Amino acid sequence: MLLVLKKDITPGERRALEARLAASGALARPFRAAGAEVLALHSGAERVAPSAASLPGVDRVLPAGEGYLLASRELSPGATEVAVGPARIGGPSFVLAAGPCAVEDEAQIEACAAAAAGAGALILRGGSYKPRTSPYSFQGLGEEGLRLHRAAADRHGLLMMSEVLDREDLPRVAAVADLLQVGSRNMQNFPLLQALGASGKPVLLKRGLAATREELLLAAEYLLAGGNPRVILCERGVRSFDPALRHTLDLGSVVLLKQMTHLPVMVDPSHAAGRRDLVPPLARAAAAAGADGLLVEIHPDPARALSDGPQALLPEELLALRADLERILPVAGKTLGGSP
Repeated sequence: MLLVLKKDITPGERRALEARLAASGALARPFRAAGAEVLALHSGAERVAPSAASLPGVDRVLPAGEGYLLASRELSPGATEVAVGPARIGGPSFVLAAGPCAVEDEAQIEACAAAAAGAGALILRGGSYKPRTSPYSFQGLGEEGLRLHRAAADRHGLLMMSEVLDREDLPRVAAVADLLQVGSRNMQNFPLLQALGASGKPVLLKRGLAATREELLLAAEYLLAGGNPRVILCERGVRSFDPALRHTLDLGSVVLLKQMTHLPVMVDPSHAAGRRDLVPPLARAAAAAGADGLLVEIHPDPARALSDGPQALLPEELLALRADLERILPVAGKTLGGSP
């Protein structure tokens, strides 16, 4: 059960509320959501429930259950804009994030940064810690990759996004990245989500390979309940029976998520398609469907890429995609950008 407190709650009401909860043996966990102060009642909530609405200083009562109230529009009926540095994601602007799957060396990340900036991207994506299916695949450069990534982003006036694999990596990545990515394999890594919730850094949360929309929103709830309101969702395709595609890009879920949650929703067509020729049309479709931005993989020489080369666009293909987006986005009521 969640108790939403009055915005003008008085010190006297607060003391009386705390006394009533203590007398009932209820354990209350405070947090803020949509500008409101909320108490989540755990043990003892059943003893408080009958009179919860009449407790001192309480504006309304919401049943928590197993739901995603903080991620839903129950408390936040409007769309949330998440600030990432000077950029804002989730409003009228459409934000483009581009870069390689993995940071490989200085020349590669520099070429990607130049291409991303030239195409109007605001965020330079790239992994320094890579979760790979095979233990023999390239696992990333670690801290050296973070250093190269940050330097290239700064040279071209871009924000930096990088993936966090576990709690041990979080301090290193959070120290340099503007936006922390949770990959699909980690969507339900609850200890990591709890740590990211406490970090306060903006987080992009990718949908799991076989996760439902509700499971994605519950994963986001961990971040929100941990005290971090700066959460961005990302649709990146789900596994299906069709072997012709790496994954099936679920654009219907983008539309539904925009109805179910106030959080921004971005789309990663590169990981969904797994094929370079399919990325631009899927990206155009995502923009038309009302997504708040794109994550697109690029590489100066995809044939030599150490990770996911077949799905990476060439710099000139990213420029062509930008031109397509500028024609399509007005239909969805958005413009390419993101800076205030």
